[in-house]
This record gives sequence, C-alpha cells and structure tokens, in this order.
Amino acid sequence: MADATNELMYELLKRIHSDLSEMKFDIHELKKRMTGAEEALAGVNRRLDRQDDRLERIEHRLELRELAEAQRPYQPE
Repeated sequence: MADATNELMYELLKRIHSDLSEMKFDIHELKKRMTGAEEALAGVNRRLDRQDDRLERIEHRLELRELAEAQRPYQPE
C-alpha cells in the first residue's frame, strides 16, 4: 500500500473542496428554482381564488344557489 504523504492528502482535500463547492453552487441554484416555482404556484392559487369569488358573485346575482331541500326526481306522467 502506498504511503499517504502530505502531498497526496493535500491533493485529495483540494478535490473534496472543489466537489463541495460545486455541490454548494448546485444547491443554491436549486433553492432559487424552487422559490420561483413556489411563487408561481402561489400566483396560480391567487388567480383561482379570484375566479372562485367571481363565480360566486355571478351565481348569487343570477340566483343560481343550490336548494337546501332535496328534489324529487322527474317522473313524466
């Protein structure tokens, strides 16, 4: 087995440091992308909420509210 000299250890530590730097950069980029996706999803949810509110107001104006009591099925005579 080869002796682990200071130079070999130093080179190994430099490679590990380089890999960790790359991983840190990648994680930072993933966090930015995730934040963007979360913001986009929040925007979609806000828009859907506004659409629900508008639909509710329209139904109320047109008096299309559901009846509280159960309806009999249609039976032609």
